[in-house]
Amino acid sequence: MYDIAKTVSRVAGETYGHTRRIMPPQPWWDNLESSFHKFPDDFELDLRTELMVDATALGDYALRTAGAGMLGGLALPSSLNPFQLKRDMAQASFYKRKASSGDPGQFFKKPDSSRVEITSSSAGLLRFRPKDGNCELLSFDSPFKTVNPKLREIYPRQKRNMRAVAQYWRHDDGPRPTICVIHGFMADPYWVNRMFFALPWFYQQGYDILLYTLPHHGKRQARFSPFSGHGLFASGLSHINESMAHAVHDFRIFMDYLESRGVEKIGVTGISLGGYTSALLAAVEERLHFAIPNVPVASLPDLVLEWFPLNLPIKAVLKASNTSIREARHMLAVHSPLTYPPLIPKERLMVIAGAGDRLAPPKHGRLLWDHWDRPRIHWFPGNHLVHLDKGKYLKEIARFLREIDFDKG
Repeated sequence: MYDIAKTVSRVAGETYGHTRRIMPPQPWWDNLESSFHKFPDDFELDLRTELMVDATALGDYALRTAGAGMLGGLALPSSLNPFQLKRDMAQASFYKRKASSGDPGQFFKKPDSSRVEITSSSAGLLRFRPKDGNCELLSFDSPFKTVNPKLREIYPRQKRNMRAVAQYWRHDDGPRPTICVIHGFMADPYWVNRMFFALPWFYQQGYDILLYTLPHHGKRQARFSPFSGHGLFASGLSHINESMAHAVHDFRIFMDYLESRGVEKIGVTGISLGGYTSALLAAVEERLHFAIPNVPVASLPDLVLEWFPLNLPIKAVLKASNTSIREARHMLAVHSPLTYPPLIPKERLMVIAGAGDRLAPPKHGRLLWDHWDRPRIHWFPGNHLVHLDKGKYLKEIARFLREIDFDKG
């Protein structure tokens, strides 16, 4: 039996309270209990650590309510209006068929990067300034076309979103093994991710770094977008599906670029929505040397059903349209990492999750961990943004990269 104790943060010798597997057989969207969003997120902890976890969880509840209010007030009205819902329901079978195939290649088409021109420009005043390398902004006009032909005229109208961008740190004596980092929802600033992931320290360990910007975020958001990431959820379910296909498509073009520069080993990590994306990439892109989703989401429908007050109009729409949670999952399952087996060996997968996380609750990390046949996992005593004892898992990541020979590029 897999020794769970060896996978858990050593803060106080705690272990996860539930040892049974919660990942159901495929299709997961039908077989996962409809009440999954109500499952508890409890651990077996000593009193001191339990108080620490509960305190950080309270902070997440406040942040989650504020974020849910923003989405509910500024994004959902356009996504849940009757006309948009009717269009999405008409297209639902297209995405359900792709998910039911179980083949990621049916939805995530390999891009043709042969005619893509990637340009380099200044990374700005807040850029990382290495003494032994360079920090630049890479960008290209994305050739992405929606998988569903019905959206091919509408989707590219957000022109800023069709310009892919990433910040690239490279050593002068490169190329080096490259860690790709994907930010979370609304958390795209490069300097924020630089600090959060201690990326200068990893750069000093000898790795190059690429910080990838997701569609509808940062420089890719619409000019009058009320907040970064707004465009991801403001145009309906079909638009979400295509945006995730777009995210994978452009990331793979950056991978092609890195390989053209002589990079032999590329890995990916990401936080929250970036964790979801990095877990998805593990099922799509076999060239990745590792994937380390950090506080990942596993199922978007189950997540939003926990986010008060966002869950209220969503529950009302599901009831009014006679749509079950299982059907809602199926509509979005085409880009869930739970839908496909990983292409990366188990030994090169790792999950990081927070015991007090209430934005991407621990049960999501545990569900992904089960789906991946329980690879290495690290639980920390903190919430979605406050990662207590983060130094421990950063060192654990560094040790993990050495063990899988990622440092030998």
